[in-house]
Amino acid sequence: MNRRERLAHPLDDVPSIKLKLGFVIAAAVAVTVFVFWVGLKIGLWPSVSGVLAAAVAMTMVWFLSRGMTSPLREMAAAASEMAKGNYDRRVHSSSRDEVGELARAFNSMAADLAETDRVRRDLVANVSHELRTPITALQAVLENLVDGVAQPNPETFHTMLTQVERLGRLVKQLLDLSRLESGAVPLERTAFRVEPLLAHAVREQQLHAPEIGVSIAVDNPDLTADGDPERVHQVVANLLENAVRHTPRGGSVEVRGRRSPSGVVIEVVDEGPGIPESEQGRIFERFYRADAARASSDGGAGLGLAIAQWIVDLHGGDIHPERREPHGCRMVVTLPDN
Repeated sequence: MNRRERLAHPLDDVPSIKLKLGFVIAAAVAVTVFVFWVGLKIGLWPSVSGVLAAAVAMTMVWFLSRGMTSPLREMAAAASEMAKGNYDRRVHSSSRDEVGELARAFNSMAADLAETDRVRRDLVANVSHELRTPITALQAVLENLVDGVAQPNPETFHTMLTQVERLGRLVKQLLDLSRLESGAVPLERTAFRVEPLLAHAVREQQLHAPEIGVSIAVDNPDLTADGDPERVHQVVANLLENAVRHTPRGGSVEVRGRRSPSGVVIEVVDEGPGIPESEQGRIFERFYRADAARASSDGGAGLGLAIAQWIVDLHGGDIHPERREPHGCRMVVTLPDN
């Protein structure tokens, strides 16, 4: 705080609003008594001396209380702006008392609301885009069939089925994410063996992408984790789907399981381009794709990692990406022991 700001807010260093009020009242009384006494000493009428003392005391109160209420006025104005949808306004306060803490909490809340509003707008835009693309494709195929431009054949029906399956996956992922966020999906925790769960997820994935080799490495065949096996399987399946999608044809993906001091660690390692450090903090956002240029038809809707993070969080665990050298990505999931 510079000298001008300190003069404008002389009581900012006082850590309590009660102490500030007490200091202001004491100063006002002291100044009133002193000015009244001085007025009597220099021969002023008591009424004149009283009015002068009151004026000086009011000036003193105004000076000392500067900055005490300005954050409250700013918060009222900022709240009015928020009601109109503007979350960019912030409250300026250098005070260390309860009002200053309230101002900082208000700013934090405003930032959270701005981020929530951004996510909401992105969600609506992305859902609209993801739904529009397959619906448009289906409409085009059906119009061609109705107009006689195209003839019904297995290839046409396969195209239509692919778009319907894509719509079904998107709706299912949205429902899963909604249930997870609302806490409507209880965890059925139990002890389960890790290797069979990983093997099941790998077999399912290879049915969809047999051209990418997927291997399993578990440090102990009897490795056991605590959690909901169905939900953990969903996490591994989502990570495998992403890993296979980003691994070039002829490449390989490895799924690892091991025990660490913090619990059971499951890793999915691919040979793709990896995730830039600048984007690692956003990969768990809904509908976020690390490769913005990637067409949505080339991959999922960007919900798999968001669902995986919610499930891992419900288990009290951790999920994060790590860079693999010389290229590729390692997604690390830690499931803590109970």
